Amino acid sequence: MMGLIMRKKSIDLSLVLACYNEASIFRESVKDIVRVLKRSNFSYEIIFVDDKSSDRTGEQIDSYCKTNNHCRALYHTINMGRGKTVSDGIQAAQGKVAGFIDIDCEISPVYIPDIAHRILRNEADVVIGKRIYRSSFSSLLREVLSVGYRRLAHILVHTGNIDTETGYKFFRRKKILPVIALCRQAHWFWDTEIMVYGRRAGLRIKEIPVLFVRRTDKTSSVRVFHDVIDYCINLWRLRRRLQKK
Repeated sequence: MMGLIMRKKSIDLSLVLACYNEASIFRESVKDIVRVLKRSNFSYEIIFVDDKSSDRTGEQIDSYCKTNNHCRALYHTINMGRGKTVSDGIQAAQGKVAGFIDIDCEISPVYIPDIAHRILRNEADVVIGKRIYRSSFSSLLREVLSVGYRRLAHILVHTGNIDTETGYKFFRRKKILPVIALCRQAHWFWDTEIMVYGRRAGLRIKEIPVLFVRRTDKTSSVRVFHDVIDYCINLWRLRRRLQKK
């Protein structure tokens, strides 16, 4: 029990890894992430949140946590969506800084120490990775859609034209918890909500450029054109909700 108390007081960074059917990449990705964290000079914990995976992801998380004391895990009994998965992890965090990256590491974990230090040095309350895409036809489509969405989001809900949908966000934990309580979305649009409400709450937000490299060995859960329509509908609903306040 004493060990848990001491660990809670000393944690600088809580890294949330949302997991859904990640068995094929879990071990490799976690190894890469931990390698970066071990080289840093701050204390950390990893919080795995399994969103009712149908493969062996849950088993791999359980096995890993049993042999590594820097991590713990939460398990959803039903699939609840990425936004809910990430927010549950942040709410369970103990670090001064709490953040998340996508476990597929399409954005390398190498940026984590710099981002965490920016918040720990009080340079910002929120630091996110602004995605820079490696040139290819598929990345060109993603970049065009990303830029278009950023501009539309800024017009409708005043985001500051930042990369709201990046899966690379870190927060001063005490300041982001009240903001999380305002979010309604449990799925991908949660990323937009958290940034909009964070900006409205006066949080200091910074972006740093990060390289995005698309993995070809993993099936994406993003359905591009369906999600574009869904995002636009949710943007309009959020705009109307904000206008009523």
